[in-house]
Amino acid sequence: MNILVVGKGGREHALALALSKSAKCSKLYCAPGNPGMAKIAECVNISDEDIEGLKNFAKDHDIDLTVVGPESSLAAGIANAFEEEGLKIFAPTKEAAQVESSKDFAKGLMKKYDIPTAGYETFDQFEAAVSYVKEHGAPIVIKENGLKAGKGVTVAMTEDEAIDALKIAFSIEGNKVVIEDYLEGFEFSLIALVNGSLVVPLECAQDHKRVADNDQGPNTGGMGSYSPVRAITEEMVNTTMETIMIPMAKALENEGVPFKGFLYGGLMVTKDGIKTIEFNARFGDPEAEVILARLESDFVDAIEDVMVNRKPKLKWTDQVAHGVVMASTNYPASSTKGALIEGLDDLDDDMLVYHMGTKETNKGLVTDGGRVLMIVSLEDTLPQAMKKTYDELSKVKSDELFYRTDIGRKDLEEWH
Repeated sequence: MNILVVGKGGREHALALALSKSAKCSKLYCAPGNPGMAKIAECVNISDEDIEGLKNFAKDHDIDLTVVGPESSLAAGIANAFEEEGLKIFAPTKEAAQVESSKDFAKGLMKKYDIPTAGYETFDQFEAAVSYVKEHGAPIVIKENGLKAGKGVTVAMTEDEAIDALKIAFSIEGNKVVIEDYLEGFEFSLIALVNGSLVVPLECAQDHKRVADNDQGPNTGGMGSYSPVRAITEEMVNTTMETIMIPMAKALENEGVPFKGFLYGGLMVTKDGIKTIEFNARFGDPEAEVILARLESDFVDAIEDVMVNRKPKLKWTDQVAHGVVMASTNYPASSTKGALIEGLDDLDDDMLVYHMGTKETNKGLVTDGGRVLMIVSLEDTLPQAMKKTYDELSKVKSDELFYRTDIGRKDLEEWH
């Protein structure tokens, strides 16, 4: 099969690597790809938002399957365009992708179909939003309505923080804001392969959203993750499937916008049960890098099975995948371009290195974004994996990279 992966970040690198291992994959293309993906695929210089260009490329190169990474491509209607041409694509339509592209749409569905989530209200006026915050008090969660690349969410611990977030949100003309009750508990991510009402869960992971150790600082696209999550039992996964993931897939089908692709559930175990923080219409990043590292069965087979409504047989290693993101100085407020990255050749051969925001230049590999690299190890236990990842990370040298030192620590601590 000729396979095309759309995107250029760490998630797409992980998808490409998993697809490249399939016995069915004869030629792999990535558009636009990155220096890491270039080692396993042919990168083509087409933007992930150039839907017409991607569609024409798929037609001209006899692409048998397209797998989409970024939410921006989904919101731009890549699945609609490909399906109109009879091209096989594993991705939700623009309408189904609203589960991510519109937080108001997603919350409305959760309310209508009794899918457990935090109480909320949606506002399009600054003054009304401020009144709501003052009435409800803090802590409270402010979410900008559209696509924000994993950002645009403020967990405000004070009213002043919440009002500052509202000022930023409403400085964008026409912006809507969802204000949610604050949930407390243990977070985890569950991603499923979905086609209509067929929902096949993958292994769980835990992302670390805040920029600094001990969950301090602003939210980011994710600073590291690990899988499996010891605190999440099989029973809890089953409950999540029955009360959240399957009901959302059925809700989308009932609303006339059936979902096909990767449905991401951002979830929290609270004292009142498991609740939904958010849904995404694509594989999580940095979850993709640790979940797919543990997949032993054929990824192409799994996707093809789901596309014909057949439940795939998935096989996973018992090993723990642990990954840490190396990000640009001052991320998420800003990113760096052009800072030299050295030491990747010194990493042990069994380490997985995912490129998130890098560029190949005459002087070597340089930074080219907010999140730059993710280093992943596979070991028998989480403590061993954590030690391995952090030992290896110390070999990577750059003046403009930093990382959290506590990825995975929550799962080591006793949790009730």
